[in-house]
Amino acid sequence: MKKSFLIINILLCAAAAKAQYTTYGKIEYERKVNVYAQMEEMDDDNEWFKSIKSQIPKFNSTYFDLSFDTGRSMYKPGREVEVTGPMKMFGGGPATENIVFTEFAAKRVTALKTIYEQKFLVQDSTRQIDWVEKDEIRTIANYKCHKAVSRICDSVYVVAFYTEDIAVGGGPEMFSGLPGMILELAIPRLHTTWTATKVELIPQTGADFVAPEKGKKVDEKTLYETVKSSFKDWGKMAPRNIWWTVL
Repeated sequence: MKKSFLIINILLCAAAAKAQYTTYGKIEYERKVNVYAQMEEMDDDNEWFKSIKSQIPKFNSTYFDLSFDTGRSMYKPGREVEVTGPMKMFGGGPATENIVFTEFAAKRVTALKTIYEQKFLVQDSTRQIDWVEKDEIRTIANYKCHKAVSRICDSVYVVAFYTEDIAVGGGPEMFSGLPGMILELAIPRLHTTWTATKVELIPQTGADFVAPEKGKKVDEKTLYETVKSSFKDWGKMAPRNIWWTVL
């Protein structure tokens, strides 16, 4: 009996140590966009939108992978999902081709963003986000996660759940700066969530961290001003398109 308890304790300690010192691996995120909510926001009186709802799913899911170690991370499109029927006309949604390479020690980010056929290569410092910790805790992909909130573009509310068991302060898109990995991100005004579906403790190689190089070189401020000018005649859809761009 004592031997059994000893074995159990060793296994528990090994599991705890493994979780506490996770410093490399690959995360798959499912990005879910509420298509119905987006339609209502575009034009809640449009009869075509009302008729098409019955033919498409409420949520559109796409997948992204985040490779990481203690010094860097690479976020890019993951496995493809077959889209059929009327959903094809909506494509994969905005920001489905984003590639983001982050260097944690240097506090630098290189991001490739395709905006209506034009490619921009964003090269800048990592975004400074004023996170506010909250008391809520939830389990995501078998990791205990803590809640934090912030805002982008002055008024766009962002909710993150991060785990200290992955000792890398990264996350999807250009979000980082918490004391652990972001495993869930929600932006209510974009009707969108990113949720980790699995975390694989696979050592990453240099081939997993090749920064994008092509595209019109800009910093974040220049990109923001460029798209703000481009969308100025888009009416009530303009702000949302800008928010998607600055992710």
